[in-house]
Amino acid sequence: MNLRCIASFSLLFLLVPTTLLANVSLNNLFGDHMVLQQGIQNKVWGKADPGEKISVSIAGQSHATVAEKDGSWSVQLDAIMEYGGPHTLTVEGNNTQTFQDVLIGEVWVCSGQSNMQWPVRQATDADLAIATADLGQIRLISVPQVGTQEPQWNFKGEWVVCSPENVGDFSAVGFFFGRQLHQTLDVPVGLIDNAWGGSACEAWIDRNLLSSDDKFKPLLDRWTKTESEMPEALKVYEKKMSLWKEASEKAKAEKKLPPRRPRHPDLLLTGNSRPGNIYCGVLAPTIGYGMKGTIWYQGESNANGGTASVYEELLGCMVADWRKRWGNEMSFYWVQLANFRAPTTTPGVESDWVVVQDEMRRALKSIPKGGMAVINEIGAANDIHPRNKLDVGKRLARWALNQDYGKKDVVVSGPLYSGSEIKDGKIIVSFDHAVGLKSRDGKPLQRFEIAGADGKWDWAQATIENGKVILSSNTVNDPKKARYAWATNPTGANLVNAEGLPTSCFTTE
Repeated sequence: MNLRCIASFSLLFLLVPTTLLANVSLNNLFGDHMVLQQGIQNKVWGKADPGEKISVSIAGQSHATVAEKDGSWSVQLDAIMEYGGPHTLTVEGNNTQTFQDVLIGEVWVCSGQSNMQWPVRQATDADLAIATADLGQIRLISVPQVGTQEPQWNFKGEWVVCSPENVGDFSAVGFFFGRQLHQTLDVPVGLIDNAWGGSACEAWIDRNLLSSDDKFKPLLDRWTKTESEMPEALKVYEKKMSLWKEASEKAKAEKKLPPRRPRHPDLLLTGNSRPGNIYCGVLAPTIGYGMKGTIWYQGESNANGGTASVYEELLGCMVADWRKRWGNEMSFYWVQLANFRAPTTTPGVESDWVVVQDEMRRALKSIPKGGMAVINEIGAANDIHPRNKLDVGKRLARWALNQDYGKKDVVVSGPLYSGSEIKDGKIIVSFDHAVGLKSRDGKPLQRFEIAGADGKWDWAQATIENGKVILSSNTVNDPKKARYAWATNPTGANLVNAEGLPTSCFTTE
């Protein structure tokens, strides 16, 4: 073997170990322009070769670890107490990754279905919101919609600095919420948008957890049946596709519009309603990233999906699991469904929509560190996506500012039912957050209903006395129960507090 061959072989031998080594990689939540949560031990994680030594440094601190047998690794940063930056995050292994313009601030997840996903560009006065969105201290990142039963560790996405050029496609509720926090607190804010339009609450929950609770057995049984029928559904689909192709060719020859293409049944399995799908595909890659809390706007799908009466349990199950997996008691604030559909003008009307609204109200008692934004006066009868997202974001921000950031002068909510008593043929109703209780429009209070032992509802006369509402009726002499704004669209409901914030629906049952 000549010297040239020996030299070439030796060089190749030296290069082999390097080329076989994998580059250290991180979850995509870690990147340029990211925001790390102030005041906590932020987790940083990724993948590398098994046994590879990893070091992570930022703001004068450094932490080392070794990749596990499966290549996973993570470190916990020391809490950084000072807001601001920019900092540089450096991760070293077989290679080095450096992330610039890292801020320390307040991080919130913006989650739910289409009303959370609804973009700034389609909100009321979008042109003004976009034109004034040159806000370098606010950072945005979106998680793509992936439906799967297999937990994912990463996603496609990156942080961007909030600007008129990119804010238009971001969650309007999320942006207005984050902007209010930034304006009030004067600190950096990071917003993670993972909303998925049309999604059901059960899709956001670990399926194994749902299986452990008998309350959700009917829901899971329906899905198990759907999954078992999939092979036959595929056969039916193939036949429909064959007929569709023939009809499409005929329409094309006759210069007509083709018929609608059949829907592939597999879309059910990868969609946004299957229990656990969004948990695995969207939430799982973000679990562990340091944050203050979550804002949630969802429920429309459950109001139309047969699970209205267990929504409080679904939401409570989801929040408890998220908190367990994140390892902290994150704050969780949700939006009560807006008024929708044609207004009702008679008492005694039932609907799953208002059942979900009331389940959301009841969840205030069962979910600690929770809060609810009531918006039953800013919806639209003919549009399930009301354009006024500014007030929604502000009402969510009230809870955060008061409960998380010590702004105790900020009123968190409109009046919330706290109890009632029956006395002298009248029902006396008490409320929390009821300072300055009044009628919004100066007219007599509307949408209060009252019923006797026969359960027949009638409109009640309602007056405000000493911070309470007194209900009576000429037709119900011995009242047993009462309710308020009990309708999909309770037009005329006008009880508010001094800040003009609306009262949630309630029933004394």
